Amino acid sequence: MPVLDHLGITVTDLTRGIAQFDPVLKALGFEWEGAKADSAAWYRDGETEIIVFAPREDDAQPHVHGRVGWQHLAFAVDSREEVDRMHAIATDAGWSAVREPKLYPRFSERYYASFVEDDAGIRIEFMHNPPKDDA
Repeated sequence: MPVLDHLGITVTDLTRGIAQFDPVLKALGFEWEGAKADSAAWYRDGETEIIVFAPREDDAQPHVHGRVGWQHLAFAVDSREEVDRMHAIATDAGWSAVREPKLYPRFSERYYASFVEDDAGIRIEFMHNPPKDDA
């Protein structure tokens, strides 16, 4: 059983959110489930679901990093090259680079990551941190 069953994320504009999340999630192995009037969903391995929701308010404002609530979601990938590839896919889909791919020795001498943020202020990380024996 997966630790994470599903994650729901409200974006400021559903159409734009789908356009930004779709290439990233597909590159991470998620399959498009489809869209409804107020949401869209992707599944991975038939178990883990990521859902993007339309806002419930007409004047929804983007999330601001550092405020109470969401900070970021980190996706673990298999290599530094995969971090670079995912970062490029995200920025090509309209995500803004918050931090370019690089080593983060404050976490470990093996921790390599990048951070991107979408139009709604949602931040994700692509990271590779192999076990010490595999480094």
